[in-house]
Amino acid sequence: MAWGLANSKEPFLWVIRPGSIPDSEWIESMDEEFKECIRDRGCIVKWAPQKKVLAHDAVGGFWSHCGWNSTLESICEGVPMICQPCFGDQKVNARYLTHEWRVGLELEGEIERGTVERAVRTLMKEKEGEEMRQRILDLKHKVDVSIDDGGSSCHYLSEVVELLRSF
Repeated sequence: MAWGLANSKEPFLWVIRPGSIPDSEWIESMDEEFKECIRDRGCIVKWAPQKKVLAHDAVGGFWSHCGWNSTLESICEGVPMICQPCFGDQKVNARYLTHEWRVGLELEGEIERGTVERAVRTLMKEKEGEEMRQRILDLKHKVDVSIDDGGSSCHYLSEVVELLRSF
């Protein structure tokens, strides 16, 4: 993952939770050559406010496990995804993102530096990535319309509230 991100030559923010790298507290075991290579364009942190990060104009893509909350946050902010599902609903969500809505790229099998590099470059630099960005902006617009006053989600939520008030 690390060298794929480095080799993509794209700037990135990478959240690595403490204890998620085997035999390491955090990133101290990462290769010093890698850290030097990404020094001016990569930022590794222990935590970040995901929704706020996704809302930032500088964000061009989101690498995610595709849990439903992350999926919704990415769609609501109009950010295409690199999908790496692990289990359960994540695989179904990734399938929708990549094959139905076509706003994501799925990483499958063994994750190697070349695979990561190609996925990042495709998302950020190639025509396929541009098309995904346009489709996710269209999807974001549909979500915005549905949750706005008079939209279908707003309407049905109001109906649920009225139903609960009637008890």
